[in-house]
Amino acid sequence: MRAHPGRPRAMVVGAGPVGLTAAYELARRGLRVRVVDAAAGPARTSRAVAVHPRTLETFAQMGVVDAMTARGRKNRAFTMYAGGRRPVRLEADYSTMPTSYPYTLVIPQTETEAVLREAVARCGVDIEWGVRLTGLEQDTERVRVRLARADGVQESAETGWLVGCDGGHSTVRRLLGPELPGHSSETWMLADAPAGTDLPPDTVYWTHTGGQALMTVPYARDGHWRLLDTAPAPGASGEDGAAERLSARLPAGFGRRVRVGEPVWTSVFTFRQRMVQRMQDGRVFVAGDAAHVHSPASGQGMNTGIQEAYNLAWKLAQVEQGHAGSELLATYSQERVPLGEALLGSARTATFLVQLKNLLAAAALPAVFAAVRALPALRRAVQRKVLGGMSGLRIGYGASRLTTTACDEDAQTGFLAMSVPVRIPPATPAPGTRITAAPVHHPRAPGCRALHDELRDPRWSLLLAAGGTGPGDTPVGVALTAAVQYGEWLSVRTVGGTGPDGPAPLADTGARLRAALQLAPGCWLLVRPDGYVAARGDRLTRAALNRALAPLRPAAPLAGQAPPEPDVARPAPTYRPREH
Repeated sequence: MRAHPGRPRAMVVGAGPVGLTAAYELARRGLRVRVVDAAAGPARTSRAVAVHPRTLETFAQMGVVDAMTARGRKNRAFTMYAGGRRPVRLEADYSTMPTSYPYTLVIPQTETEAVLREAVARCGVDIEWGVRLTGLEQDTERVRVRLARADGVQESAETGWLVGCDGGHSTVRRLLGPELPGHSSETWMLADAPAGTDLPPDTVYWTHTGGQALMTVPYARDGHWRLLDTAPAPGASGEDGAAERLSARLPAGFGRRVRVGEPVWTSVFTFRQRMVQRMQDGRVFVAGDAAHVHSPASGQGMNTGIQEAYNLAWKLAQVEQGHAGSELLATYSQERVPLGEALLGSARTATFLVQLKNLLAAAALPAVFAAVRALPALRRAVQRKVLGGMSGLRIGYGASRLTTTACDEDAQTGFLAMSVPVRIPPATPAPGTRITAAPVHHPRAPGCRALHDELRDPRWSLLLAAGGTGPGDTPVGVALTAAVQYGEWLSVRTVGGTGPDGPAPLADTGARLRAALQLAPGCWLLVRPDGYVAARGDRLTRAALNRALAPLRPAAPLAGQAPPEPDVARPAPTYRPREH
């Protein structure tokens, strides 16, 4: 899909992974997008190297995950050394968190950005390098910006919306004025370097030398590693002596020879943990490091920013195209600020654990690791706790106003219209959770494959289980009406049906998908464009669907009567990008 001509409806400031995600998602939904970046060109060095499972699921919806995995190494373990011994290796255990991507992809940020730039280019969007934002003002209709080019040329421009993805020193955030409060200041060193070692390159390593902690991450390129020193030498400024220092320190932790070669790149940096309290000001938004900066210990910064950009883009496009009220945009901050605050807390914990400066804690390591090795239940609990926090798979929006937990008339009270109240176990996937939290990851099951194809459609999805009946207001009639009335932004699919069962049949041989989603005949799921369940019910009615869609404030509630069958039997158009 090419960008539309005319004044850009959205301007993205910053062409890193967060800005590129925002630009791509806006462009593939039909908005004309302009992207500017103050840098002279793409970055040649990588801060972030880990892409976690939830972000890989997002990349799958964007249609770029295959290109990403082809450039990275799949990591499925976390191994800890101390004092020359290997106390414990934690294998990836996603048994309680189903996903098609049960691993962390180790890929340089430069490669992640390259894949996203290619995707943005396919949408007809050019990145304007060497263009710096110097001023902005806004009213209820537009944002006016001042831009300065590297050659000194000044420009005034207008856009409908402005998205600041311009990093920790964000100009957009500074011009808006919100504070970035924070605390804790730590100095670490990153290095990308070749390393001669017999350590297997199938895991991330954490090692404690007795006085400090270091981390090593194997790249896809054999023999090359990302090295993290949590206590660089005083006055260290980068490459000078880095290879010698690391070569001297790592063997003390691993208990074996490790020879670090001259780094390709090093960076000594000081970070503070901080975050804005709101991510929107009128027609201007911030995402990624422009909204929050924190320790790199948990590898969450880029992943969180990408998910923020994805969360914002579909909402902004839906409002801009008139398919939802402007109130929808308020849910961006409402949903993402609490997650950012939680991330700061987990990052502080991860920073402490990675550094482990406390001598008493370091002395307790042998006993802790011995317990983890000896007690399988404790080992599994630790593995799942660590993975649950890092993977992003447990992020949910149960408290969001876009999540409707009671759509059926009986479900509103939580009782089964009986004289004696009974507790009804919630069906899964529950509203507010990922639809992919259900066991829908069987590559040979037609229904599962069809669902993942459906998730690449940039619209909302209404999934109706075939075979439902009811007096008057039938599920099929409601689905047919919704397909016609809301087809521009809502994909309506009949799971396991044929033409007469409802619109756009979605193959489900053997009913495996319906079983995984707990969809009996006539049951339905409403899925947001980012793959989270907004609502579900036992029988699709106009009232139930209107209740679920009410937070969007669509132009009109669902009509009371289905159009004639010939006009609605064919499916609404879909937009599914190919994998590249």
